[in-house]
Amino acid sequence: MASFRNHAAIIAGVAAVTFCLGCGLAIAADGINVAKPDAKAFEKIIRDYLLKNPEIVSEALEAHQRNLAAKEEEAVLRTIQARGKDLRHDPDSVVGGNPSGDVTIVEFFDYRCGVCKRVHPIVDQVVKRDGKVRRVYKEWPILGPQSVFASRAAIASRKQGDDKYLNFHNRMMTARQALTGDAVMKLATSAGLDAARLQRDMGDPEIDTILRRNYSLAQALNLNGTPSFLIGDTLLKGGRDADTMLNIIRASRKKS
Repeated sequence: MASFRNHAAIIAGVAAVTFCLGCGLAIAADGINVAKPDAKAFEKIIRDYLLKNPEIVSEALEAHQRNLAAKEEEAVLRTIQARGKDLRHDPDSVVGGNPSGDVTIVEFFDYRCGVCKRVHPIVDQVVKRDGKVRRVYKEWPILGPQSVFASRAAIASRKQGDDKYLNFHNRMMTARQALTGDAVMKLATSAGLDAARLQRDMGDPEIDTILRRNYSLAQALNLNGTPSFLIGDTLLKGGRDADTMLNIIRASRKKS
């Protein structure tokens, strides 16, 4: 639904057409110049014109939405150019799939996000079906303290090896129980991690730096929730099916 600001912009546009500010004259519907009307008369001219031509509002809204989408795409491209290293080649982000792949999927996720859990096997399938895809994991805990705890544990687990991180990540993504502190630690143990060491490593201030960087990237990309993906230069907000993601990967490969 369009916002009040959008409607106001449209009315202002119509007003600019209807009223000649430079000469101080109003142009009536029949094109005859008349004396400057008072505010109510002026509003009536605009209202009557819009009622007779309602398609103008729809056309203006569609044009406004296209303009917003184009501006967002430009902002995303600027962010990718300015912060491409942080997005795709941050040494603090684990890389899965083919580390030498020619197309990168950057995934922003929260372990307590239901859609993230549903799309997790889909992304696994995409990586398996296309053997030239890199998968970069970006912890973005936005659903409360339990999410932050789970993400801190995941980041800390990397000190025991990327393979341990990936095993732990998969277990948390497929877990159906609430990710309380105890549940996270049990999953860590089942993933082969040293739980005592993990708890110590979770206190490393560097984890705060990593999370702040991920939050900053998400904000710069204007993300509004998890999961979100950057495939090549294409931004996806929300889950997608495997074929859609594979088509974007192929298109990105052709662009490159």
